[in-house]
Amino acid sequence: MTARAAGFRDVLSVTEFRALFSAQLVSVTGDQLARVALSILVYDRTNSPGWAALTYALTFLPDLIGGPLLSGLADRYPPRTVMVLADVLRALAVAVMAAPGLPLPAVAALLVGVQLFNPVWNSARAALLPQVLPGETFVPGMGLLMMLVQAGQVAGFALGGLLVAGLGTGGALMADAASFAVSALFLVAGVQPRPARETSGIRWWRHVRAGWTVVAGDRRRLALVALGCVSGVYIAGEAVAAPYAAELGGGAVVVGLLLGAFALGNVLGMAVLSRIPPARRARLLGPLAVLACAALLGCALEPDLVATLALFTLSGVASSYNLIANTTFVQLTPDAQRAQAFGFALTALRVSQGLGVVLAGLVAERVAPHGVVAGAGAIGVVAAFGAARLWRRAQPDPR
Repeated sequence: MTARAAGFRDVLSVTEFRALFSAQLVSVTGDQLARVALSILVYDRTNSPGWAALTYALTFLPDLIGGPLLSGLADRYPPRTVMVLADVLRALAVAVMAAPGLPLPAVAALLVGVQLFNPVWNSARAALLPQVLPGETFVPGMGLLMMLVQAGQVAGFALGGLLVAGLGTGGALMADAASFAVSALFLVAGVQPRPARETSGIRWWRHVRAGWTVVAGDRRRLALVALGCVSGVYIAGEAVAAPYAAELGGGAVVVGLLLGAFALGNVLGMAVLSRIPPARRARLLGPLAVLACAALLGCALEPDLVATLALFTLSGVASSYNLIANTTFVQLTPDAQRAQAFGFALTALRVSQGLGVVLAGLVAERVAPHGVVAGAGAIGVVAAFGAARLWRRAQPDPR
């Protein structure tokens, strides 16, 4: 008999998961809101698009430090405590940033501090979730949270513009500070305290190295990270959305449609995957990674807008394989190093996506956008085949 896959209703019936879900919703929305408000704040003060773009970039860079060096805090200390403290510190820092006339270097320093705690919060959640949702409820729970991140980003960008227009940048930043405070309240009220998983008392640096060894020393976890990093290739469609829209004869609305097509496909794909029985789901990991890139090969034919949106949506649906990779990675990682190892994996993902965006933008200076996306799809197919082969070879011998 085929095992029944747990569904969204099963996970939403868990009180602690609902608290985590609510905390993630307000936190992600507030984070995106702050990005919009800060970009506008810096542009208003400097009248420089370059400084505004640099400020936006600063919201991503601290992940490269916080992921490897700070994520292990959730292994060494109670994860709920780590998440609440991260929320409180971010709320205070953003509230200070909202002060009128604060010098821009101080704003930048506080921004870096706020973003340093993002991978800490996410790694603590990754360490906590298997305890809140054991067994087969873990996969649909992670799927809901990943879909929530997509929806929260869209909502945060939309609300950011509206709140800045209505309240000014200071008011929007205070709303962001309030979102972190509300997240902390959800966690305190709805999530049970649990002890730290790492109790050996080893020093911080040795724990960091141990987390790296957990990732690099296991071929299965390394293959899963490689599969995740394939997203740094097919992200080219998002990276050149603006010039691609212009090539298709559209403006801002078409840019939104292109970005939304991928996000919509991703949400639909994760919703379907969460309902597929576990044994079949595991076999889809490699084929979906290849399809996420292969779908973009159709852009070489210079399709019209409707066909392009269909290709982007298909790529988004297939990219939901990251749900399988993400949940499998967490489940394969020992409890005592889960947050630290997840931090390393998250950093690798951020680096691959950042490089993918930069390279796609540089190539688009000389190559038509449809060619950039199709070329990225071709490279991605090769990379996905390679990562999928690593995953197959890493599986234990059934004999």
